[in-house]
Amino acid sequence: MAGKVKKPGKRGRKPAKIDLKAKLERSRQSARECRARKKLRYQYLEELVSSKERAICALREELEMYKQWCSAMDQGKIPSEIKALLTGDEQKISRKLFVELKLNHHSSE
Repeated sequence: MAGKVKKPGKRGRKPAKIDLKAKLERSRQSARECRARKKLRYQYLEELVSSKERAICALREELEMYKQWCSAMDQGKIPSEIKALLTGDEQKISRKLFVELKLNHHSSE
């Protein structure tokens, strides 16, 4: 069987110093881009957490308001907000709830 004889030495081209410098520069650029993407990702996540924390605060305030209503009804009192709901005065209740939630929000800050 006739086969090719391997020649000693390296195959392919030998990288020049210019190629090494270019490779290092590409690596640095890639690292800069990676850091920039990471920074944007962290900013996005921080904004998302902040948004969720605000939503949680608003829900806690709403829950507290409902607890107060229940407590008042347990004492035989009907909160004005519930009276407004029962009489169908929805605009009045909406404005009052909005003002109350806003006041509660400012006082908790």
